[in-house]
Amino acid sequence: MTRSITRNILAVAAFSSLALPASASSDDAWKEFVADVQTACLAASEDMIEDAKAVVDPVGSENYGLAIITGKAKGADATISHICVYDKKTKAVELGSELAGDTLKVEIPGSTKP
Repeated sequence: MTRSITRNILAVAAFSSLALPASASSDDAWKEFVADVQTACLAASEDMIEDAKAVVDPVGSENYGLAIITGKAKGADATISHICVYDKKTKAVELGSELAGDTLKVEIPGSTKP
């Protein structure tokens, strides 16, 4: 009987701890996360987009930060966007392929640079 109670207590404690990381995150931690994603994604787009702006999903997915980078294509007169994926563990960034302005219209008021 005692082993059963101990197992139940351990199981409840284990399941409860799964929710802690999300609830323990402070507003400052999320702001820092958004700034990190924004900085990394803007840096990754420097060779492709002039005066790039970013809109960042404030939380992202479980494993990735997500953003849309948009601006004027370097060497052209077209507005383009890229989807940016930021690995939360490794902090590596990948950009999706170029999305033309007639495919995806993104309007970002003001500057979003950190």
